[in-house]
Amino acid sequence: MKVFVAGATGALGRRLVPMLVDSGHEVVGLARTEGKAALVRELGAEPAIGDVLDPESIGEAVSAAEPEVVIHQATALSRGAMEDMRKLDRAFAETNLLRTKGTDNLLSAARAAGARRFIAQSFAGWPFQRTGGLLKREEDPLDPDPPPTMRETIAAIRHLEAAVTGASGIEGIALRYGLLYGPGTSISLEPVGEHVEAVRARKFPIVGGGGGMFSPIHVDDAAAATVAALTRGEPGVYNIVDDDPAPVAEVIPVLAEAVGAKPAFRVPRWLARLIAGEATVVMMTEARGAKNDKAKRELGWQPRYASWREGLRVGLTDRPPARVGAHA
Repeated sequence: MKVFVAGATGALGRRLVPMLVDSGHEVVGLARTEGKAALVRELGAEPAIGDVLDPESIGEAVSAAEPEVVIHQATALSRGAMEDMRKLDRAFAETNLLRTKGTDNLLSAARAAGARRFIAQSFAGWPFQRTGGLLKREEDPLDPDPPPTMRETIAAIRHLEAAVTGASGIEGIALRYGLLYGPGTSISLEPVGEHVEAVRARKFPIVGGGGGMFSPIHVDDAAAATVAALTRGEPGVYNIVDDDPAPVAEVIPVLAEAVGAKPAFRVPRWLARLIAGEATVVMMTEARGAKNDKAKRELGWQPRYASWREGLRVGLTDRPPARVGAHA
């Protein structure tokens, strides 16, 4: 098929585009600059210059590509953006704009170009309601009362999912990726990601009892699920996480060992709240995890790294993305 990818040069896009090409699809990747266009070519796709925040330029780019499927992977979390978790909404401000205005622009362009399916990146890391069971399915509600510094970010996720799954005239799918790790992400070894640097510097402590649930997913497994969604799955939301959601108190020690770091410190909730803010405390102590049974059943997808325990041990170094057949 002809596939248009916004966010083709991002951490996930760089793994996704080669998989799409390897699967026989004709791929056009969006680039904002000529320098990024060169990277799109290296990945095996044809570049298109445009900006999802500019309705005219993105409309022209999508129209010229004449895609059957449009994939929205555009985010804007630059290195260092998460250094001050006390101001999470500020760190996510541009990504939130891409999830709201950018989604609306790209969705409008996709429908105008006659695309039949629209796939967008959402997030399953910590937006769920913090009551009830520890693991949530797609139909479970997002947090109705998040900490003030997270409200704009969760509102942007709500907007994206509602716009995509409620769109008329096109099949809309929102893929809620879990905590991404692996090459090009913040949890990687080649190049070293900023969360790995924080763990090595012992700046990533376990807060309180560390009962917040993490739902990791290797970046290649997230890309493979996206390829599967081109042709499978009814419109709707899908959790894209591995089979082994686990509490922070289990994940951080394994990550520290995997990257050759000393064991993490433990800090009480009150101290973490003073240093890093309420949002960090919520993530580390109250966040809910996600179940992936719907994605496995309806997308015919199976993560290569069924558990982060194996993935953190062998999947953090840079290597060519595996063929889709190894995942699905």
